[in-house]
Amino acid sequence: MAQKFYSTSSAGRFVDLKQAVLRSLPSDNGLYMPAEVPEPNEVLQPDWREWSFAELSYRVASAFFDGSVPEKDLREMVGQAVNFDAPLVKIAESVNILELFHGPSLAFKDFGARFMARLMGWLTREDDRELTVLVATSGDTGGAVASAFHRVEGTRVVVLYPRGKVSALQEKQLTTLGDNVTALEVRGSFDDCQRLVKAAFLNEHLSEKLNLTSANSINIARLLPQAFYYFRAAQQMPEEAKPVFVVPSGNFGNLTAGLLARQMGLPVSHFVAATNLNDVVPSYLRSGHYEPRPSVATISNAMDVGAPSNFDRILELHGREHCRVAGQISGFHFDDRATRRAIREVKETTGYTIDPHGAVGYLAAQQWRKESGDNEMVILETAHPSKFLDVMEEELGPGAVEIPERLACLAARDKIAVDMGDQEGPFLDWLSGMMS
Repeated sequence: MAQKFYSTSSAGRFVDLKQAVLRSLPSDNGLYMPAEVPEPNEVLQPDWREWSFAELSYRVASAFFDGSVPEKDLREMVGQAVNFDAPLVKIAESVNILELFHGPSLAFKDFGARFMARLMGWLTREDDRELTVLVATSGDTGGAVASAFHRVEGTRVVVLYPRGKVSALQEKQLTTLGDNVTALEVRGSFDDCQRLVKAAFLNEHLSEKLNLTSANSINIARLLPQAFYYFRAAQQMPEEAKPVFVVPSGNFGNLTAGLLARQMGLPVSHFVAATNLNDVVPSYLRSGHYEPRPSVATISNAMDVGAPSNFDRILELHGREHCRVAGQISGFHFDDRATRRAIREVKETTGYTIDPHGAVGYLAAQQWRKESGDNEMVILETAHPSKFLDVMEEELGPGAVEIPERLACLAARDKIAVDMGDQEGPFLDWLSGMMS
């Protein structure tokens, strides 16, 4: 039976895969969730640790999409999307780094963006309307989506990013592709970018006219593939291991995917949400009160989110009970000063070069072990350090980080971006006018 999806704001109303993926955001402003989370025996067979990463990813995807996408097509999508690894690197006793930056845009968002682009292409294969992909980014999402959809026929991409709040090379990933990718430089924060995207989806006339879809993790097709690499991490660990996963978190899609993976049989003992000064969720975990607030700019910019969309999905997975959420997740936050210190400490003590987001994860892992014991830790390294070159060289010295060619080649390209305010009216007018 094909998987159905429901809105977190309307639990009794269900839609099919095409509706959930291509419309992205329900009209009631909730978020789509799978009606059924696969049981462990649906995903993990006795020999699952021997599977290739592509096979493992296919089995996870099939558990969600079987009945909606034929096996041959789904295998092809997964094989094309997951054609790079997520290696686990041990940097100290019981401390492991899961490197998620080996894809085209050097960030973990490649897993979800590349799968989603192929799934959307399959879902629209018989449509004659152009698909408009709208995405807000705090740094890495935009680059991954732009790369995944660049020159894909039948699609046009609009990326909104906050002016002055992404790194120089991240900005070049957003603003130098051209063709079917347009970048909007918003005079505001990531939260403003996200608010503008939601406003477009909630405008039913505009959404229908432009055939809008989202590539943020509000889109269930971007979120679910992030479960792939949690299982890949477990594959690379001793069979008896039940690690603590430490997840640098901003919009909380990454952690949500981990929680889904746990329900599907992922061997894990606990999750740790690691944030910078934007500590809305760690504060909730301590107090039981969720209080979104304007985001604060930090050197770990991809986590500069003051109103994380996927928090609602986390609540939904735990019956909206604080005690259940806090029983599964602990949260810690750290400022830029501590993050810089961690970058230096990791390099000096282990020889490993860790980016600012991973450094926040490293600090959270230390704090967890101090409070809870010597668990086996897996820290998600979500982006390549070269994407934050200024910070890395300030802490480790010039030339300390090698820049991969696929990023270095962007430095000399001209930035092309549309200047945009943070008000909904002008943005919706621009969107309507550009696409007419």
